[in-house]
Amino acid sequence: MMTNAATLQDCLAATGLSGPVELRLLPEPARMALRADPAHGNALSGALRLELPTKIGDRANNDGLEVLCLGPDEWVVHTDGEGMAAVQAAFAEIYGEVPHSLVDISDRDIAIELRGAAAETLLSTGCPIDLSRIRPGHGKRTLFDSVQVVLLRDGEDLFRMEVWRSFLPHVWGLLNTANRELEVGL
Repeated sequence: MMTNAATLQDCLAATGLSGPVELRLLPEPARMALRADPAHGNALSGALRLELPTKIGDRANNDGLEVLCLGPDEWVVHTDGEGMAAVQAAFAEIYGEVPHSLVDISDRDIAIELRGAAAETLLSTGCPIDLSRIRPGHGKRTLFDSVQVVLLRDGEDLFRMEVWRSFLPHVWGLLNTANRELEVGL
């Protein structure tokens, strides 16, 4: 079985990384999937120490913690290892009053950064939604060539795509192929 490190190295080695968009794999933050009744928003916000976003696509940030609302009762939480332990402890304290599911998904996803003026164009080669509707500071669960991804827009020309580790070679290859085609004007 191929290790996670080998998979990442194979992806990087198998492509030329040329094109108008800078593509790079990002360091892996701690990630948690949170499911809870939004009626408990105050308690959830207190445990996170930030105002829980309730509109799908909205993000909230505070002191190294980032939360993206993926659905009416679903969020993805990003932090570092120490932050993860603090979030888990805070949610353990409120579990009796606020039933929820908080699952560590850190090993499931890999994040790809797409940076450059053509980043939106590159993503549109495999993404069926109007990417111009994702404002900087927001995100969305969507598809890239039939692969479910979470797309975060960190700036006008800066995106982060989170993809399941097992789909990384496929998505990475497609992004690099399309990036090279953009470079030559195809």
